[in-house]
Amino acid sequence: MRSDLLSSEPLVAPVNVTWEITGRCNLDCRHCLSADLRARGKGELTFEECLAVVDDLAAAEVFQINFGGGEPFLRDDFLSVLEYAQAKGITTCVSTNGTLLTDELIGELLRMDHLFLQVSLDGATAGTNDAIRGAGSFARIVAGVRRLSELGLPDLSLNMVVTRLNAGEIPDFVSLAESYGAKTRLSRFRPSGAACHTWDALRLTAAQLRWLAAYLGEHPEILTGDSFFALAPEGRRELGLNRCGAARMTMSIAPDGGVYPCAFLSDPAFLAGNVTEVSPIAIFHDAGVFRRLRGTDVESCRSCARLATCHGGCPAVAYFVSRSVGVPDPECLREVMAGVS
Repeated sequence: MRSDLLSSEPLVAPVNVTWEITGRCNLDCRHCLSADLRARGKGELTFEECLAVVDDLAAAEVFQINFGGGEPFLRDDFLSVLEYAQAKGITTCVSTNGTLLTDELIGELLRMDHLFLQVSLDGATAGTNDAIRGAGSFARIVAGVRRLSELGLPDLSLNMVVTRLNAGEIPDFVSLAESYGAKTRLSRFRPSGAACHTWDALRLTAAQLRWLAAYLGEHPEILTGDSFFALAPEGRRELGLNRCGAARMTMSIAPDGGVYPCAFLSDPAFLAGNVTEVSPIAIFHDAGVFRRLRGTDVESCRSCARLATCHGGCPAVAYFVSRSVGVPDPECLREVMAGVS
């Protein structure tokens, strides 16, 4: 779907769903998105409940499920859930930290169709990555990526959450990904989960944001999804969303079945319902939280020349910085080019 055709009206169903299928993880990253969900500790959906969710999403013709965690491969029945989603014709993407990728597991993945695998790595060097994801994690992650490359898994990408510590290594990170036949995906560092506590230490400086905007403009082959639509130059407009898709074309399911507008708004204030009580599609259509978010208007952005490019930016960043979604993204390109940090 072209981003400029996305209206404020809800679709029949979300195009894709992010599903944090477990909160368990064997790493302890400084920017962990799921840290708060794990701390609230309300458990996980059972295998049968997971299959019921897949049935609901398939019946509504959801195109893609992005499975994450925690570390999804720590869940013993995850491969069965993944296979079930694929049998229903849903395209699947799995985000993993790569440390559990044995030859046997990769063999199972190679037998699957419609599968995209994203391995998280937060630097081109061990020193940088390990400062974010934990001592020794770089070697373990790269070993998993090497296995994927040697066994020929298609549709592989390496994902870096861009922070103050690793922004300068992006060109080397691209080269590292290419050496393993992988695409590069850059994700925006946003102050949610554990990142709420490391925002000031890890957020990009204004100079780094300006450099990144120029770099993305020069490298259209780099994947970003909707991470940088508020920062990206006009030339990247057709490469992805130019406005937030939360509650409009995406939603997020937490390990315990809680439904949120997106994974970066997994805050109690945005809890819209639970799939054990209401169909996820009914929540998408009818939840008051979703309706309010779809109706949010960033009034101060109306006169901005970039309004058609970013529509106010990322509400998750706005919310966690100001406790409001009705204010501009503090890292929008206009503010960055004006020298605001």
